Parts: sequence; structure tokens; C-alpha cells
Amino acid sequence: MSIAMIFVTAILVNNIVLSQFLGICPFLGVSKKISTAFGMGLAVMFVMTLSTAATYLIYHNLLVPYGLEFMNTVVFILVIAALVQMVEIVLKKTSPALYQALGIYLPLITTNCTVLGVAILAVQKGFSLSLSVCFGLANAAGFTLAIVLMAGLRERLAQNADALPTAVRGAPIVLITAALLSMAFMGFAGIGN
Repeated sequence: MSIAMIFVTAILVNNIVLSQFLGICPFLGVSKKISTAFGMGLAVMFVMTLSTAATYLIYHNLLVPYGLEFMNTVVFILVIAALVQMVEIVLKKTSPALYQALGIYLPLITTNCTVLGVAILAVQKGFSLSLSVCFGLANAAGFTLAIVLMAGLRERLAQNADALPTAVRGAPIVLITAALLSMAFMGFAGIGN
């Protein structure tokens, strides 16, 4: 599989959030403002790319040689947790406003199933190290695209909230918007898939 194909597939056709429905919690929780959503996307991009590389190396150099493949989920979560702690420390020092805006959702990257899912998928697909890193980066870019698009739509909806019927204001319109955005992305896969 080529790198271009991995990127197109991960960002548009099999978007991790909008087509595979992983990472819905931060997708809905952090997508109120574009700036916050973009910051979360960058944090996830950093963690997902590094964790995919680290988990590949640990899986192939430690777990497989010792017959410990069954431990991959536990080990992968530990690697992801360590990387999230690193991101949290760096953000707290370099961008306190973004750190505050992300709030509880930053440490929740540890339990974000997109990060763990991509690490496991990269191993299951049998990618090389370079393709695994590309796969992680591409899926993180897809996550970032989805969350920023949703934030833009939510900002626009907030500006025109008075035009909406009372029954769909707030959470209902957010869920309807997420469903429509998801259906749009699923259209990239085609009707037959």
C-alpha cells in the first residue's frame, strides 16, 4: 500500500471518527471552538504518531520474540499514557491557555480509543515501521480534520442559534450535525462498501 493511498484512505474514506466511530468523546467534547479543536488535533497527532512508532517497535522487538503478543493492549496503553503525560507537561509550560481550554480532555487522550485503535490496526495490518508511522499520522490528520470541521459547524450554529427550533438547540443539533457529517464522509467510500 502506498503512502498516498494510506493518507487518502485514513483522512477521507475510513476517517477514524466519522467512518469508524472511534474517538467520539473528544470529538463531541472539544469541538466547540476551532482553536481548541485544532489544539486537541495537534496533541492527538503528536501522541498518535509517536505511539504508533513506539508500539510497533515494542511489539516487534519485545512482545513477538518473547511470545507476549497477547499483552499488546496493556503495553500499548502504557506507552500512550506516558506520551500523553509528556504532552500535558509540555502544553502546561508552553501554552497554558490551550492547556486550560482542553481541560479534562487532554488526559483523556490516554483512553481515546482512536490512539489505541490506530496502534493496534497498524500491527494487525502488518505495516512496516515507516508505513505504521504514516498510518498513525494520516489517521491523526483525519481526526484533526473531523474535529475542526465539527468545531466550525458548531461555531456557525452557535451564531445562528435563534434561528433553530427550541427542541433542537444544544445537544440535539450537535448530534444531528455529527450524523450528517459522518454520512457525508461515508459517501467517500461509495455505496457498495
